[in-house]
Amino acid sequence: MTDRLPGGGINAVVRVGETVRRPQHPRSPYVHRLLDHLDPWPGAPRFLGIDEEGREILSFLDGDAAWRQEDQARVRTEASLRKVAALTRQLHDLTAGTELAGGSEVVCHNDLAPKNTVYRGDEPVAFVDWDLAGPGRRVHDIAHICWQYLDLGHATVDVAEASRLIGVICDGYGFEDRGEVIPAILWWQDRCRRGIEAGDDPAMIRLKESGVPAAIGKAHDWVREHL
Repeated sequence: MTDRLPGGGINAVVRVGETVRRPQHPRSPYVHRLLDHLDPWPGAPRFLGIDEEGREILSFLDGDAAWRQEDQARVRTEASLRKVAALTRQLHDLTAGTELAGGSEVVCHNDLAPKNTVYRGDEPVAFVDWDLAGPGRRVHDIAHICWQYLDLGHATVDVAEASRLIGVICDGYGFEDRGEVIPAILWWQDRCRRGIEAGDDPAMIRLKESGVPAAIGKAHDWVREHL
């Protein structure tokens, strides 16, 4: 039995039995080595090989991704944010000093967001969509969590509450260099907006046509306004 999985904004992802099938991309070999390295850590799917259609085969992780706006608001609790940060710390500690991290501190997921997180109830248990993973600094993933999980820049965000929850995320990770976090959020927002605007593949074109760069630009302005 084959079922299209919801929420995929870029790739067509389907479930086949207890596996997930996804198209490969130029960075797939690196991602496959990373997932092999992380096995049996429960925070990521297992890489199981390539199928007859050339798609990568991953283990299916039971749970739900928070890809809808109402789901994202529901899981924005202290306990959930602390667990996301703790899972990220586990990922970083598992990859620090490895060949996969190259000369950088760790391997970063680089796209941590509720839509790429598997939840069981309100508890985050694993991350999916590792296509952008690569060497980086710990603060890069922490900043991305703060931006995406707190929805920084959205009209309904309370500045004081967002500031407090950034502290919760840092505490959950055990990250002490708090002064690095906001500059890294701004760096991510600028990088993502420019990357989408410069992209010419079908996925980037769809994002541009749907107004994503402008939305990211507004989020960047919001963070700067409330430094």
